Amino acid sequence: MGTVSTSDFRKGLKIQIDGVPFLMVEMNFRKPGKGTALYECKLKNLLRNTVVDRTYRAGQTLEEADVMEFTAQYLYRQGENFVFMNNQDYEQYELAAEQVGDAAGFLKENMDCQVMTFNGNPIAITPPNHVVLQVVFAEPAPKGNTATGVQKPVKLESGAEILAPAFINEGDWLRVDTRTGEYVERTNAPE
Repeated sequence: MGTVSTSDFRKGLKIQIDGVPFLMVEMNFRKPGKGTALYECKLKNLLRNTVVDRTYRAGQTLEEADVMEFTAQYLYRQGENFVFMNNQDYEQYELAAEQVGDAAGFLKENMDCQVMTFNGNPIAITPPNHVVLQVVFAEPAPKGNTATGVQKPVKLESGAEILAPAFINEGDWLRVDTRTGEYVERTNAPE
């Protein structure tokens, strides 16, 4: 892998520190009155999903991470593992529940996701920003409760539970934001 100089630091850069891949989520340049410039970075560990703060002096170099992302189709769940297939070469990848994280609640079979690999091994997935899922369980709304902003828990076909407006019923189709797990709108069934 190549190296990256501090002058190339930017948000979204993927680097490797002690054999572990990190994503640069924030970078601030600071030039004190004396001495060399400093690069204050927030780095997200791509294996553990933890964030660390690191400061580098101008001119330092770091190693680039061998991280790739590609589109893959979610096939099925096998025990605690999730199976995805690369849309280009049809190779299959298994990810553990910890690697999939909260996205597991929004996965439907045949859905396209982004799979991230490090040194050829899958480490994480990113589902589409919005998905359309059917409500499989919703408590009936109390009669006469028409106040705006009233929400109730509903269960979706993927197993996720979210808060939705009181007028939502079983069988309704909802658009859900997978980044926040929030209800967006009621919609028609996908075609």
